[in-house]
Amino acid sequence: MVRTALFNWAFARHTGGTFVFRIEDTDSARDSQESYQDLLEALRWLDLNWDEGPEVGGSFGPYRQSERMGIYAVVAEKLLAEGLAYRCYCTQEELDAQRELAKEQGLTPGYAGTCRHLSDEQIASFEALSRPSVVRFKMPERDFTWDDLVRGEITFAKEHVPDYVLVRANGEPLYTLVNPVDDAMMRITHVLRGEDLLSSTPRQIALYEALARIDVSDGTTPRFGHLPYVMGEGNRKLSKRDPESSLRMYREKGYLPEALLNYLALLGWSMGDDVEFFSKEQLAAAFTLDRVSPNPARFDLKKCTAINGDWIRQLSTDAVIHRIIPFLKAQNLVADPPTAAQQLILEQAVPLIHERIETLDQAPDMLRFLLVDSSDFAINADDGLAMLGEQANVTLHAAIGALESLQEWSTVSIESALRASLIEGLGLKPKLAFGPVRVALTGRRISPPLFESAEILGQRETLLRLTAALR
Repeated sequence: MVRTALFNWAFARHTGGTFVFRIEDTDSARDSQESYQDLLEALRWLDLNWDEGPEVGGSFGPYRQSERMGIYAVVAEKLLAEGLAYRCYCTQEELDAQRELAKEQGLTPGYAGTCRHLSDEQIASFEALSRPSVVRFKMPERDFTWDDLVRGEITFAKEHVPDYVLVRANGEPLYTLVNPVDDAMMRITHVLRGEDLLSSTPRQIALYEALARIDVSDGTTPRFGHLPYVMGEGNRKLSKRDPESSLRMYREKGYLPEALLNYLALLGWSMGDDVEFFSKEQLAAAFTLDRVSPNPARFDLKKCTAINGDWIRQLSTDAVIHRIIPFLKAQNLVADPPTAAQQLILEQAVPLIHERIETLDQAPDMLRFLLVDSSDFAINADDGLAMLGEQANVTLHAAIGALESLQEWSTVSIESALRASLIEGLGLKPKLAFGPVRVALTGRRISPPLFESAEILGQRETLLRLTAALR
């Protein structure tokens, strides 16, 4: 959904058009006010601003389909009155039997038109029995050809486009009715959508023609471009159930909206010249449909994460601090806003991790040792304890001796003292020399730079942690 919205937004911005955001919520069993709010919040977070739609308004509202049900009911009745649609009384069992028979005969499965030519007496008989009925559109008996904006000329033979349902037996209108009606009434000129909707296009073209006959449309048929599938693991289409499809996951893990849009734009589109890092504004300036590929795109989470890391590195220190505060607050590491002492630590420490993190949710683990009270500091049992032991005690004793007499507490003096004591004095390689010290101070084998971290901790806290690690 997000990639489709992005491509429509970019196309509208590039061509000077109007980006219309419409809520398709006619399925009462699936759609809710919560899902509606989630959708609005998602586009706001991504900063995909719309020109017409919910909360913005426009000349053709309302923009929630659930608020337009009366319009669809009137259109359906007009189509019935003009003989462009008809009531179908076939039961599900009868439809299943038709489908099986078509398979046996080697024909294309689809509705056989059983109710298309019912007599008035047959209709009256069904109505007297209160037999449920759906509203079906009467497809013209001809082939349909259109020039797809992505795929070029496409033709559907008439036998592959049987009469289809517009309104359920319970009166609920289907996508096949509501979208063309809204397109017509809202004067939509271009639609970019998923490849999975390709087969519905000839149906909609026929319905646009019918809507013009009943004065719902001015006769304009939108131009369609069908975007390629996005494939996931195992060379299968990415589905809503796949974790990679969850926008919530990316927000919770700390992907930047700018980075996510950047990566999604690469799924089926290319700026050319091997350019893969760009803003949405640069995307809009360069977006043309001739660069949209009809071939499936593959979602690569590692590449998405790498691009996110690139975007984080483009931010200023202040911007990174601002964006990681919610993640730090969620783990009770800072107040919101941070105290003066916490702010000072962040200003000193964030430059140390700026180049190292690829997602914002990595920041709490890397900064925890600087932000917790001494009484709450603990060495990570899985990640750090193995570095400590009797052999490490010699190293820790030497480190304490080297640091406790320092008169100047700075990164340079800390590094000089520890190298002289552990590498030159004990003859240790850097990994064996500094590994136990790192674990003692940060609680982890992997951390921000050691000497800078010790400077931020301060001499007293550094010596307390080294001493505690001995025990």
